Amino acid sequence: MAFTLKKTVVLIGMMGAGKTAVGRALAARLGASFLDSDAEIVKAANMSIAEIFQRDGEPFFRRKEAQVIERLLDEERGILSTGGGAYLADGNRSMISEKGVAVWLDVDLELLWNRVKHKDTRPLLRTDNPKATLTEIYNQRVPIYTLADLSVKADAAFSIEDMAGQVIDVLLTRPDVLETNT
Repeated sequence: MAFTLKKTVVLIGMMGAGKTAVGRALAARLGASFLDSDAEIVKAANMSIAEIFQRDGEPFFRRKEAQVIERLLDEERGILSTGGGAYLADGNRSMISEKGVAVWLDVDLELLWNRVKHKDTRPLLRTDNPKATLTEIYNQRVPIYTLADLSVKADAAFSIEDMAGQVIDVLLTRPDVLETNT
């Protein structure tokens, strides 16, 4: 099936929700570009996100993140994966809904923990009790994620391709975002 993507799809959600993996699969299925705001920040800064957090702090990172998201929304239509905290800022939420569509990958806490507990690439989880930290972040962010234009509930049994298919199904409910070519 062929599709016409009319707006950039911005994937939001917690660390470990699958924004990058699902985003790549979704872009491939839709024949669209895959964009990753974190990767763009890393490339521009020539350092990891953890290093940026450590050297410049989270407020600096969030300012750069907003600039990168705006640039990506303006430059190219595609599938945009964002960092877990990107959607928390009012300005980012407004910009995303104005220039694209926010899709929340809604993953429950236990599944997220199973996905991130063996990785040390998450600066926010470098604490004495990373599961408690993840729980706290989850509880703070989920009410904001519910403001997304669309959402897709994850299931532990879903593959990356299954989740991409779920996102396509939800996008097809919005003809201003995605439609099939007949």
